Amino acid sequence: MPSLNKACGLAAFAVLSACSLPVLADENTALQDGHEYMLTTNYPNNLHVIDLATESLYKTCKMPDAFGPGTVQLSPDRKTAYVLNNHYADVYGVELDSCKQVFHASITQQPGEKARSMFAFTVSHDGKELYTIANPTQMLNDRYEVKQPRLDVYATDAGMDAKPVRSFPAPRQLTIMQSGDDGTLYVAGADVYKVDVTSGKFDVLIPSRHWKRPNYSAPDVLYVWNQQTYRHDFSLLYTAAKFKDKKQDPATAEYLYGLFSVDLKTGKTETTDFGPLTEIYFSGMRSPKDPNLMFGVLNRLAKYDIKQKKLIQAATLDHSYYCISFNKEGSKIYLAGTFNDVAIFDAETMKQTGSIKLPGGDMAITTAQIFVR
Repeated sequence: MPSLNKACGLAAFAVLSACSLPVLADENTALQDGHEYMLTTNYPNNLHVIDLATESLYKTCKMPDAFGPGTVQLSPDRKTAYVLNNHYADVYGVELDSCKQVFHASITQQPGEKARSMFAFTVSHDGKELYTIANPTQMLNDRYEVKQPRLDVYATDAGMDAKPVRSFPAPRQLTIMQSGDDGTLYVAGADVYKVDVTSGKFDVLIPSRHWKRPNYSAPDVLYVWNQQTYRHDFSLLYTAAKFKDKKQDPATAEYLYGLFSVDLKTGKTETTDFGPLTEIYFSGMRSPKDPNLMFGVLNRLAKYDIKQKKLIQAATLDHSYYCISFNKEGSKIYLAGTFNDVAIFDAETMKQTGSIKLPGGDMAITTAQIFVR
């Protein structure tokens, strides 16, 4: 009987070995120049690198402290990933080739305060500075005092105990941001602002809450996915009612989806309706191949013709996904967020072509990034 048990054990081991998952690259394995990768994060606190050529997990970097929200921003040289984490309280810089942590900044900077950044951080166009919006609360013995938000500017070479080199008062309710090629910082909030990061001056660039479009309601904006796109734009979605006349009767209004966008090279802005509001999307992106095609995702993956302002295709999903991304060619769509799988779709046919299962738990509201090294 012992020999039989031993034989069964060896057979089971052989089967398990044959069915084992592909071996991941070591944390110290460098990314390869010219290859296209996707970054995403998930519980318990992982930063994943996915190789898009093989559509498989390349390696995983373990992050310090706690997860959430897991928003990722890339340095311009694509060598360092900056992650807002630890319950919105800290930004970490991770060297992608080695998984080594090379930068850390606490959003809390003043004595007696607790501060959080609600998705509001990014890296400068030249990679030398990192910007955050801190929302501080003074923790007093008998009460809490909500303080003025601030724009904090850090040097990215400041190491593991980075302190702001400049700080400025900021408006409330600021979220995602991107840096333009001329150094202007673009920030989404009640309106879309352009910011001089040297003086701290905020100017309204695209009116949102305060737009004056005739026969339109005020727009509704919920957008926290801070993506660095191949189109090199800064974009977010809005919904609004377009009324037939000055009576503004909701019963006869046309309900629309639209797009605020800033060209990060030129600073040119765009406010464009792209289709009827039939369902809610959490994130959306124009095709890198055809800027007339707009895609959105939440409970379905949808494709719109912007010029015709109509929905032209939609795909059923296994579950909700929050964050949409394209490969550089614009031929494939990668859906992240919610669970621990990345869904892959053909952008032309809108058919699912694959799925990448990630180790660990939910991605939740992560912001994924796709880039060529």
